[in-house]
Amino acid sequence: MLFASGCHRSQLRAGSSQHLDFNQDVQPILARNCFSCHGPDPEMRKAGLRLDLEESAFKKRPGHPDAIVPGHPERSELIKRIESRDPHHLMPQSPDGAAKPMKPEEIAVLREWIREGAVYRPHWAFEVPSRPVQPVAAAGDAWAKDPIDAFVLARMKKEGLSPSPEADKTTLIRRVTLDLTGLLPTPAEVKAFVADNSPNAYEHLVDNLLARPTFGEQRARYWLDYARYSDTYGLHYDNSRDIWPYRDYVIRSFNQNKPFNQFAMEQIAGDLMPAKDVDPLIASGYVRLGLSSNEGGTIPEELRVNIARLRRVPRSQVRPHHAERLLRAERILQQHRRKVVQ
Repeated sequence: MLFASGCHRSQLRAGSSQHLDFNQDVQPILARNCFSCHGPDPEMRKAGLRLDLEESAFKKRPGHPDAIVPGHPERSELIKRIESRDPHHLMPQSPDGAAKPMKPEEIAVLREWIREGAVYRPHWAFEVPSRPVQPVAAAGDAWAKDPIDAFVLARMKKEGLSPSPEADKTTLIRRVTLDLTGLLPTPAEVKAFVADNSPNAYEHLVDNLLARPTFGEQRARYWLDYARYSDTYGLHYDNSRDIWPYRDYVIRSFNQNKPFNQFAMEQIAGDLMPAKDVDPLIASGYVRLGLSSNEGGTIPEELRVNIARLRRVPRSQVRPHHAERLLRAERILQQHRRKVVQ
């Protein structure tokens, strides 16, 4: 509710003195309309044109006009194609060759972006973080109590919104307990919080909730959903599988406040990392999640294709050794399960 849609934001920036941002304004348009034929998948790429990377988009292609000429949208083949009135020349097109015109506001954003110099930006995860300037609250505006509040309030004002009144303490403890633990507070907890008139009553409540094991269980649910965790195989008879060590690893990671970079690396390559305990090996079970036939005769190529389908990456980017690591991850989980049972 606090944030406008990508198109709306792009329209605002295109019509103001603020420069368009590639990641926020341009890349979503290219991804929706162009990357299926001019993106990272070399098997699907046409005319040798790749638009998701700067060095590829500006690269000279023998026999082809320049797709993007920074500062000159009128000389850029990209703009000529998306504005063409010839259905055979117009881009983008569907797989059967039918023209699919872009929205006028999308064309306007691409034209303006090229006019501004067609500046690419890497994914935000590969940029050095920079601290933005904190918005200054108006005199007499006491709603913002910390820097995050200041940013939220500034955006709300920009969108013509105003903060809701503060909730009563009974509603507040119900909301925050559900959010952090997934459970309702007990009547005794509600009574104690309502009776606590100390200035830091809410902070003490939050600290207590964060220290509970149920916090990790609640937060892990979202990650397990994204990772496609399941206690069954999902195919054939949908038999049970004992992959619960991975589930418990995720819960422990949240409760221990594990740094995200370590959390991610352990799951992607935990079996290749030096480890003081078994957690990184269990974490590599991430690559074994998803649908499986549980057949001993599954071939590596089948696993490779399934990885690409489940993780939504081009098949050409999933290498055969990934399938081998899948099988190794399964063996690691089986060994751990046997140790626990013993």
